[in-house]
Amino acid sequence: MDLQFKLFSAATARRAAPSGVTFDPCAMTHVVTEACIACKYTDCVDVCPVDCFREGPNFLAIDPDECIDCAVCIPECPVGAIYAEEDVPRDQQHMIALNAELAKLPTWKSITKRKAPLPDADLYKDKTGKLALLKR
Repeated sequence: MDLQFKLFSAATARRAAPSGVTFDPCAMTHVVTEACIACKYTDCVDVCPVDCFREGPNFLAIDPDECIDCAVCIPECPVGAIYAEEDVPRDQQHMIALNAELAKLPTWKSITKRKAPLPDADLYKDKTGKLALLKR
């Protein structure tokens, strides 16, 4: 079975699940970590086959109900902010729940096309501990 069929199958199955039933083939998703805060490079959204990225004022989140665990976004992130859920560093574990929470906010809309990064992205791209800078 080729990758394209697998992606289509997982996405179709997830969307076709009856109301109240969560499609969870592997209980996995990908997670955007603090490295994205105040940068918001959007290279990752161009390659996402299921449009699972949600855009906030200064951060991108991945909707865990839409992500199909294909991993094509990981190498696209210039700051290395995206991890498979099982690989999220210990000091970034809080971002798993935060991605899920932010992705469901009505003001955080789907983003499907690359945009310019935030104006000060180059100043923040190498900084750590940026959670306090997150704008909801």
